[in-house]
Amino acid sequence: MKVKTKSKKVNKAWLNDHVNDPYVKLAHREGYRARAAYKLKEIDEALRLIKPGQVVVDLGAAPGAWSQYLRRKFAPQGAATGELDGSIVALDLIEIEPIEGVVFLQGDFRDEEVVQALEVRLGGRPVDVVVSDMAPNLSGIGSVDAARVTHLVELAVDFALRHLQPGGALVCKTFHGSGYEQQAKLFRESFRIVKPIKPKASRDKSSETFLVGLGPKQP
Repeated sequence: MKVKTKSKKVNKAWLNDHVNDPYVKLAHREGYRARAAYKLKEIDEALRLIKPGQVVVDLGAAPGAWSQYLRRKFAPQGAATGELDGSIVALDLIEIEPIEGVVFLQGDFRDEEVVQALEVRLGGRPVDVVVSDMAPNLSGIGSVDAARVTHLVELAVDFALRHLQPGGALVCKTFHGSGYEQQAKLFRESFRIVKPIKPKASRDKSSETFLVGLGPKQP
């Protein structure tokens, strides 16, 4: 019974924080599906990664907030609908509600069938930016969760190195803790410039951070 009571208290505290979160309120006002949109917005504004006319792939896209942000960056006056100057391909294991102008592929990008579908959508064009907000289902066991996070980072880096144009960029979510240094080392080995960023929109209590790799190194 004590565990259940504690769990209820934790859930109530989280819900209270969530409801009163300024980014949650802002996302609601501006029509974003999640506060995560502002994390990508901060990273983009700091590094000026996203420009009209680009080809961008959004890995782990659900519920679609990052693709929404990308879509508005490619639209005149930041419109959520209408004209679009750029290409966005979003991938996730779970389906997302359609976003006008965004091509969505449901499946695992490690599967050959999904990769082939992506290649068709890209039409031979190199990718300018890969963004990954992927996160694993957490078990609560530190070593297991760290290994799962590292695996997703490795997958995102491998994907980016195979698809990015020479001046391209990868934005990848990770977490400080066991495995982070290994991930940062992989980024340094894979990209000419590496920048770790903790956006203000990322909750203070969270160990979440983002690694940005600029200019993939040629094998």
